[in-house]
Amino acid sequence: MALKILQTCINCDMCEPECPNTAIAMGDSVYEIDASRCTECIGHYDEPQCVACCPIDCIEPDPTHPETEQSVLQKLEALDNGR
Repeated sequence: MALKILQTCINCDMCEPECPNTAIAMGDSVYEIDASRCTECIGHYDEPQCVACCPIDCIEPDPTHPETEQSVLQKLEALDNGR
């Protein structure tokens, strides 16, 4: 499942450089995660790096983007092939 950044984000700039898939960018008021690029760091790290570095715990699973392990792995493969 892709992750999302809540509106409680304080724009600390910690998460964006940590994302191996460049899925995080500044939105209108807070950082946003592009669900089409988010793999929760599968294939790169043991845990989502944005969650690990967030000082206020404002990143959570996005229920509007449910995924299976297989679909996440397919997304990762597509992202790797596009690099």
